[in-house]
Amino acid sequence: MKEKVQAIIDILKQRYPDPVCALHYEKDYELMIAVRLSAQCTDARVNLVTPALFAAYPTLEAMATAPISHVEELVHSCGFYKHKARDIVLACGLLLEKHGGKVPDTMEALLELPGVGRKTANLLLGDLYKQPGSVVCDTHCIRICGRLGLSQGKEPEKVERQLRQILPPEESSDFCHRIVLFGREVCTARSPKCGECPLAPLCKEMNG
Repeated sequence: MKEKVQAIIDILKQRYPDPVCALHYEKDYELMIAVRLSAQCTDARVNLVTPALFAAYPTLEAMATAPISHVEELVHSCGFYKHKARDIVLACGLLLEKHGGKVPDTMEALLELPGVGRKTANLLLGDLYKQPGSVVCDTHCIRICGRLGLSQGKEPEKVERQLRQILPPEESSDFCHRIVLFGREVCTARSPKCGECPLAPLCKEMNG
């Protein structure tokens, strides 16, 4: 398994040498907000919505005191807008109250923020703080790692635990970003392009 994992990492590195988060942001809390908006929504849609939101409330203090009803209007097209708007405003308030205006750098502190689950927390730890072992289990990751035989099941926390055991900690965050790119381009949900897949020789689905 160790050799297989390394081979997959090497192939993905070659194909996607500079894996970056697809969400646009300039400040640490803006990434927290963008990730919250991305739940059940595409990154492309979030990137269309956030410029107006960040322009309307350009500082953390402004976001923390924003009228939730107005934030709802601005993020409406991302879906689940009432929950998302409330979580964004409350989370920004907590950053000011408890964390000195910074997104915290521990899993425990992040999970206390409204709307932040393990997937969001891992992404923030990996992208903002480059913490080794950050495994972002989104739908692409769960689907593709299952197909490759790296994980079993579809529960994010269980898949996260399985991947932590086999991924080199220093590679895990970039691996998850590369898997997302690969899932959009090749190993899609409905009609994967198995005939042109560079990971085909390593794929459990194709080789039984």
